[in-house]
Amino acid sequence: MSLNSINWLLAFSPVFILILLMTVFKLGGGKAGLLTWLLAQLVAFIFFGTNLKILGNAFLKSLFLALDVLLIIWGAMVLYQVTKSAGTIKKIGDFLSAFTHNKAYHGIFLGWLFPSFLQGMGGFGVPVAVSAPLLVSAGFSPLISILLTSIGHGWGVSFGSMGSSIRTMQAITALPLDTFAPASAVLLGISGIISGCIVVFIAGGKDQFLHALPLTIGIAAILSIGQYLIAKTDFWIIAVTLPSLLGLIFGIFLIGTFSKASRKWIRGLQKTEIKEILIALIPYVLLVSLILFFYFFQPLRVFFQPFNLSIHFPAFKTSMGFLTAAENSKMINIFLHPGTILVISGLITFCLYKKIGLLKDIKLKKILKTAISSSKKTTIAIVSLVSSAVTMRHAGMISLLAQGISTFFPRQIYPIISPFIGALGAFITGSNNNSNVLFAGLQVETAQMLQLPVAWVLAAQTTGAAIGSIMAPAKVILGCATVGLEGKEGYVISRLIIICLVIILIIGLFTYLFTGY
Repeated sequence: MSLNSINWLLAFSPVFILILLMTVFKLGGGKAGLLTWLLAQLVAFIFFGTNLKILGNAFLKSLFLALDVLLIIWGAMVLYQVTKSAGTIKKIGDFLSAFTHNKAYHGIFLGWLFPSFLQGMGGFGVPVAVSAPLLVSAGFSPLISILLTSIGHGWGVSFGSMGSSIRTMQAITALPLDTFAPASAVLLGISGIISGCIVVFIAGGKDQFLHALPLTIGIAAILSIGQYLIAKTDFWIIAVTLPSLLGLIFGIFLIGTFSKASRKWIRGLQKTEIKEILIALIPYVLLVSLILFFYFFQPLRVFFQPFNLSIHFPAFKTSMGFLTAAENSKMINIFLHPGTILVISGLITFCLYKKIGLLKDIKLKKILKTAISSSKKTTIAIVSLVSSAVTMRHAGMISLLAQGISTFFPRQIYPIISPFIGALGAFITGSNNNSNVLFAGLQVETAQMLQLPVAWVLAAQTTGAAIGSIMAPAKVILGCATVGLEGKEGYVISRLIIICLVIILIIGLFTYLFTGY
């Protein structure tokens, strides 16, 4: 075995240990994260030429990056505890169960469309954190609820969050958007069709899946074709939001029109029942409205512009010659952050529910205390995992992993492998955006060297990263925290990995076809 092979295995060791601890030994995210962090520090220090100054800088950077995720976790827990205490989250489950008894339809609305809509507007873990508890209230187990929402929104990650991952790839590669955006929309659309079918099958089983197949196909067409058409325009930042909203409207209209049971139930609704449903939907209507307001009302964004927080990190070079360039951290504006929007939604909902008597005997202090308490293990896990990823990046370990993969496989096979590289980056860092930062440049260089179409290789990169991000421990831990599965993240990841790898392989095969082989 060559020295390079040994270095590659050493670079892969934190990832391998993390997967092993969470899927085989079923350790919770906190314990597995801390052990992975410790191993990453030791390997980086002993074998990859880092020093205490580099490791300290990486840890400081990771705290800032982790804050971006933690704000969402804390905000989601506040909103969840308010709705849980008021009993309205159960009302939504009861409403959905009464509207249609078909579990496959429940999966379509709450596991596929609603999370995708939230991903389009905000993303960053919000889709799973908000939608998974709703599925639990509709009668699904916490495990299935996490699986459905995770798989369901993956297709929308790249063009979601107002297109942040696509925007990053454009910045990294310095290529015009129309070079790779249409190709990305094609592969992401294919992943959306596959993911949607998986969600519907898991939710309803074989019989209900077949019954819901016409609706599934119709919605898949709306999402995939809609994303592709919008991605080719100047409005590409809503390439996920608008199709998801149209899919929701189309699905509800179709069931309400052609299902006798649904029509009968709607006609039999009493005014008090309609009022209860509308009250139960307040937090989510409020959340969506605030996201739209915060993102599109320019005077507000301009007003809070001075509060943007960013830290400058100097360049560092390991003794083995790997250079981490000087960079500014990701900009965080506490006032405009999705986590803050979640908190505001929760607090306004608390006041409204308090006024109408749903939270008569419950104090805000108790809700906040419960939210903080239930977030402790998740916070430890997120910080340790993000820190592991940043350390590996600073040590050159992530770059070595990707280079090893890209040079090991021949030209004919690389189109199949390219989405796996994107998925690897997202699994380690927990982010499609971060994976594109790490590997988009490498994918372009490799495509040019192997004389492959750059557009399709980049499309495979961001599609693989989108799917890889939904099985990333950081995201799974976030979702588990909202449905009472703290410490059970390994069970979820072990199931998600198999499904995600199948989807990524299919995307690789399509990339292979589209590149001319």
